This record gives sequence, structure tokens and C-alpha cells, in this order.
Amino acid sequence: MKTTSTSPGRLSAGQRLHPLPRHAKFIDEGFYIWGASVVRTDDGTYHMLYARWRRELGHDAWVTDSEIAYATADNPLGPYTHQHVALPPRGDGHWDGLCTHNPTVCEFNGKYYLYHMGTHGQDLPDPQQKYWDFRNNQRIGVAVADHPAGPWERFDEPLIECHPGQHAGVCCANPSVVQRPDGKFLMIYKAVGDQNPAPKFGPVVHVAAIADAPTGPFITLPKAIFTVPGVDFPAEDPFVWVQDGSYHAIVKDMNGSFTPHGMSLVAFTSPDGLDWSPAEEPFITTPQVAWNDGEVQPLDHLERPQIYLEDGQPKVLFCAADTGAERSHSFNLHIPLG
Repeated sequence: MKTTSTSPGRLSAGQRLHPLPRHAKFIDEGFYIWGASVVRTDDGTYHMLYARWRRELGHDAWVTDSEIAYATADNPLGPYTHQHVALPPRGDGHWDGLCTHNPTVCEFNGKYYLYHMGTHGQDLPDPQQKYWDFRNNQRIGVAVADHPAGPWERFDEPLIECHPGQHAGVCCANPSVVQRPDGKFLMIYKAVGDQNPAPKFGPVVHVAAIADAPTGPFITLPKAIFTVPGVDFPAEDPFVWVQDGSYHAIVKDMNGSFTPHGMSLVAFTSPDGLDWSPAEEPFITTPQVAWNDGEVQPLDHLERPQIYLEDGQPKVLFCAADTGAERSHSFNLHIPLG
């Protein structure tokens, strides 16, 4: 379904998207940038963990060459300054040895947990075969640190493995983690099944997993969420948070499965983090950005929504974005909420 520009709606918790100052954009001429997660420390520094890969490799190298990097700012909207690579490649012998992507950073009890997708694969001569080999080795893991700047302790095994016949029969990615009121930890993640033909496989659904500790073990529950009958890939990129006793999520609607607006960001709610429904008014925004100088800029993609919360309230929506069908560059946007 074609995406059409329209006025933004609200998050399920009521916050509206506000126009951005021009500095609320993180771009690097040498790298694709795709998605960011931000936390604040007591000294007032904002710490961004973000995915990047070399621009000369092309957009599809996100799955073969992405690395999670670290940047800082004095304001949640930026400007952010790159500092170093947080999770560099560490060799094909590791589950996340050649590529790390889709970071989401959480602070629990004074420690920082960097949940991410990791993968590895063969350096095959055919670019398409290489792409699918790496894509189908995607797993979800975590790294742990005492400070968002690192150093990050990485683990030999992923948090989520894949097993034939299950929702994640082939691969998994895009974790979002929150601590529940009962102290347990809830992860929502993307799962690619093995029912459809190789190499793409499918269907693509999301599932919930529960753990007693932020490092797991996570036990995946059987019910698929964010699904639509007859649609193999309706949604991705969920970000989940708890506010005022309810669970909220912002999700990418791939093709207009949940609103009439085509590809867009939409809102879901849940009483328990397990059973999800579209919000009463689910539409949030199509791929566009409103700048505070009055320009409304169309985008080709607006994805990987991650929310910076302050005192439990959503303050900034971080998204990956690009313009142009050739996908020759990408950047992050930092959208004020209120």
C-alpha cells in the first residue's frame, strides 16, 4: 500500500511528535547510520549506541558489516559526537563475530545492558547468497557494562536461539526489553519462521520472552503478536515501555496492515506486555520529518523507533531514516515528544 503524507498522530501514552531543530539529526558522510538508543548519566551526558557501516559497501551491508558505535551529547536532541566503536567485529568463530546491529540499551540496577542483533557468515562470491547467509544466522544477545561508554563484556552464546518449527525457526532480531512491575524482564523480538521457501523463509512475527535476570535465560512464549491473518510480514522494529501501569509499543507497520496510511509507525497497547492490540488511535506518522523552520521533508523510510524516557515519560523518539529510492545514505533523527 502506498504511503501518503499526513499530519502525525500521538503515541499510545498521549505524547505528540514535535518539529525538530536542524541539529537533531545524526549523519556521517563516511557511514550509513541506522538506529540509536540513548541513556543519560548523572553528569548530564547523553550516551547514544547506534549502528553504522561503511558507505561504500551499500545499504545491504547492514547485515554483513554493521558495527555498534558510541556517541555523546549534552542534549538529548544532539548534536552527537562519535567517540568509538562499542562492539567491533571479533571473528567468524563468534555468533556476533562479523556484524552487530539494532542496539537497544537499558539500565537496570546500576548496570547497562546492550541488547542487539549479531551475526556471522561465509564470504561468498555471490552478494545475494552472502546476504541471505548472514541474514539467516541472525541471533539476539546482550553485552554488559558499568558505564554506557564501556568496556562491554560480550558473551559466547546468544540470549535467543532458533529451532526448526518454532516462530524463530530460522533467525531472530530487533529485541526490545523492559523490566516488569514484578521484577521480571520482558523481551519482545522479531522471529522469522521456516514455513516459507528459502532463502527468505517466513512468516515474520513477533514473540515475547520472560527472564528473571536481564542476562537471561529468556523463555519464549508460544503466542505470536503484532500479527494479521494472511499477512506474512505485517510489522517490525517494536519498542516497548511501561507507563502508568500499562504497556505501550511503537511498531513499524510494513504495508498498512493496521491503519490506512501504508508504511508508517503505529501504536499498540497491552495490559500485561503479552496480549497486544492496536491503540485506540494507532497511527503515529508516515515517513516524513517536520523541521522547526517550517519544512516538512518526505522520507523514503522512517524505522527503528527507540524512545528516550526521562522520569518514566517519553521525551525523544529516535528513528533511522533515508531519502531516495537508491538508498545511498541514511541517518538518525531525534524527534521531540510532548
